[in-house]
Amino acid sequence: MCGIIGIVATTEVATALYDGLTVLQHRGQDAAGIATCSGTHMRMHKGNGLVRDVFNTRAMALLEGRVGIAHCRYPTAGSEGSDEAQPFYVNSPYGIALAHNGNLINTDTLRREVFEEDRRNINTQSDSEVLLNVFAHELDRSRALTPEAAFLAIEGVNRRARGGYAGVATVLGLGLVAFRDPHGIRPLVLGRREAEAGTEYAIASESVALDILGFELVRDVAPGEGVVVTSRGELHTRQCAPPAEPAPCIFEYVYFARPDSMIENISVHKARMRMGVTLGEKILRLRPDHDIDTVIPIPDTSRDAAMEIANVLGVKYREGFVKNRYVGRTFIMPGQGERVKSVKRKLNPIKLEFRNRVVLLVDDSIVRGTTSQQIVQMAREAGARKVYLASAAPPVRYPNIYGIDMPTPDELIAHGRTEEEIERMIGCDWLIYQDLTDLEKAVAGPKFEGMHFDSSCFSGEYATGVEPGYFEGLRQLRSDDAKRQRRLSL
Repeated sequence: MCGIIGIVATTEVATALYDGLTVLQHRGQDAAGIATCSGTHMRMHKGNGLVRDVFNTRAMALLEGRVGIAHCRYPTAGSEGSDEAQPFYVNSPYGIALAHNGNLINTDTLRREVFEEDRRNINTQSDSEVLLNVFAHELDRSRALTPEAAFLAIEGVNRRARGGYAGVATVLGLGLVAFRDPHGIRPLVLGRREAEAGTEYAIASESVALDILGFELVRDVAPGEGVVVTSRGELHTRQCAPPAEPAPCIFEYVYFARPDSMIENISVHKARMRMGVTLGEKILRLRPDHDIDTVIPIPDTSRDAAMEIANVLGVKYREGFVKNRYVGRTFIMPGQGERVKSVKRKLNPIKLEFRNRVVLLVDDSIVRGTTSQQIVQMAREAGARKVYLASAAPPVRYPNIYGIDMPTPDELIAHGRTEEEIERMIGCDWLIYQDLTDLEKAVAGPKFEGMHFDSSCFSGEYATGVEPGYFEGLRQLRSDDAKRQRRLSL
């Protein structure tokens, strides 16, 4: 998962791009980068680390221009080296920088095509560099530098690329280009603001980035749509792929997106509240005479759901853990050992909220189960009589192949196991999962009843389909052992 933002303004954009990245930092803490256009010059700065660590005053001063894009990254495919930081750049045609959120599932095929047929070289293992070169080749075929040529290039990308992707690019002499995969799996929103010298536009992964910069949320970029904003501030849009069933990623609402964001006109905050209501109702169905004393969220993403569960059950809601906010998200840590160490660095219990109580811990989801095991043990050590655990999401039984670094099946605690077996492995007294139908209903809400989502990590049903052998390749690329070997080889 990554965060992307692009801006066309009437003044310098580097500072705005930096500010936008800071509120998208939750989407990736591995690397960050900014590229800006000024006349015939492209300027770029990127590196490993948090946004605040990558950019200093000197670097920001060099990023001149009124058109630019920015990216914050955590690794899903490729290596973890500094050469994977985005945006990526090619000088032909014209000079293009691109930043990408998502994952292509036909990267190997495209890599061969780009080298053998398009006669372009790929220097990294990143599918984002492949996507950039596909776009560049398709743009070059038009022999023109117009919005029409950009739309034809996006059509070519959509014909050739498979997976979940949202991209922003700067093209020297044209402006800002953005596009979204035909199923709309990865999010992308369009914003506008009025300035003294004219209208300015921004495109970002989440609406919160628009909010912080004073842009009005216009709408989501439609699945398969292309957007061009010229350097003069002229907006052009076009559908660049045949109609496909929209399938926005449901895990954005469960975990990744900030609660103050709107995705597909759905409030992430309200979606999580509704998840709590449906899960609370399930608990009452299963155990109408429950003995729960206190509902405690595992911070931060589960708070909205936990408060509603407490309301439904009619019991106390309490904050039971203090979080160290300077430790990254644990399920995307690079190795099991690092994840184990990070949990205790990240959370510390408030013992008086556990002592002699039956506590219901609420988490947004359970992926590997590493964090859950340790937190349940923390609660016991803090004095809880019983520890129940509720997941606002269903069991994660399948890998996510569209840009979230959920591991291979054998690293998922729910894969091939019953809920009773998972309960024993985690060590809680009772484990309650959300039902998938309830989750989808909760996210859609009353306004979008029946809306379809990509819920593949729960159901195993992939919107794009999957080629034979793909998951074995994924295991070789994403497993903890594979990542460990890559780090040792650096």
